[in-house]
Amino acid sequence: MDFKSIIKEQREELERIEDQENIIPREKFDEAKKALPSPNVLAILGIRRCGKSIFSYLLAKGNTLGYINFDDERLIEIKNDDFDKILESFYELYGDVEYIILDEIQNIKNWELFVNRLRRTKKVILTGSNSKLLSGELSTHLTGRYLDLELFPFSFREFLLTKKFKEAKAYTTREKAELIKYVNEYLQIGGFPEAYKFGKAIISRIYEDIVTKDILLRYDITKKEELKKLAQYLITNSSQEASFSKIAKFLGVKHVSTLSNWVSYLEQAFLIFRIERFDYKLKQQFISPKKIYCIDTGIVNSVSFSFTENKGRMIENAVAIELQRRRSRFSKVYYWKDYQQNEVDFIIKNEKKIEELIQVTYASTKEDIKERELHALNKASKELKCKKSIIITWDYETTENNVMFIPLWKWLLQA
Repeated sequence: MDFKSIIKEQREELERIEDQENIIPREKFDEAKKALPSPNVLAILGIRRCGKSIFSYLLAKGNTLGYINFDDERLIEIKNDDFDKILESFYELYGDVEYIILDEIQNIKNWELFVNRLRRTKKVILTGSNSKLLSGELSTHLTGRYLDLELFPFSFREFLLTKKFKEAKAYTTREKAELIKYVNEYLQIGGFPEAYKFGKAIISRIYEDIVTKDILLRYDITKKEELKKLAQYLITNSSQEASFSKIAKFLGVKHVSTLSNWVSYLEQAFLIFRIERFDYKLKQQFISPKKIYCIDTGIVNSVSFSFTENKGRMIENAVAIELQRRRSRFSKVYYWKDYQQNEVDFIIKNEKKIEELIQVTYASTKEDIKERELHALNKASKELKCKKSIIITWDYETTENNVMFIPLWKWLLQA
């Protein structure tokens, strides 16, 4: 196999993208740059086609680096002794490389031993489209010697950079109207970089690649149609509670454990994520229904049966994604619901303290806000002893009875 030609072609493609396309600065870039000198290995994880390759390349740019992308049909049959040939190709092409980028490394068997050897003399950047990338042998060998960072599709702030819209401390009426127009577009198209290059049609193709390459083939699923139906069902019903037993019956899957495994595979591919119902009793938290969200509203619009009819649920999904993006290693996002069916969309728990309650509604006036949403928020505030309450609206802003009402566009722009 001519590794040098493949490596050279892939590197030239990255350089072409950097030179010819509108590469916007990503919000996680400074964080990754600061982390890079510390670990032997930096792992950039996230859903397929969210920008991990160019992100990693730009991180190492300015140093002598070797880059190879294993999401290439020519590299499917790589064997263990090929790793040294790849390393030799780097040396022959670029000299004594300081940084080595192994893109979509989860596609190759036994990569852990190679990386464990590399990190002793090189700075290694891994990218992967599977959240379990670091849970195997590499994690055992690299205790305390690696950092991982999750890259998401574009945030609303990053989306505005593609539109060359400049953020400000205050906005005119015309600028606010423009921001509302943009947030509506962002909800429709989502945050995949290629969607703004090739148009919305590319999103369905990205989705098919995720389901096929990162789930069906990776886990050797035999009941392919059933898993595809499950993925579409969960995305269609995003922002709602999910009962695995009911879904298994609906799809005709005999064993709930099989369906539970499939949901885990969808999560590991970063296609969906679940939020648990908060309860002070851990056992109750485990057995309560979970709420499922899709990682990108563009996928929701492209894949689901009828989700676009419910703007409120679309806004809730966008808020859920942003909360995951902002979440620190010490905080966790839940939803809250009591036995009277009072519900709060999100609660933010930082270590042992409930810090914030968030309700989401498609409302443009005070009259549009339903009384039950306020009642649930007040009840949760008392029960959880949390004073900070926010209602994210479409276009209504005020503060009343210690509750902050904030438009979606403004909340999405907050750091």
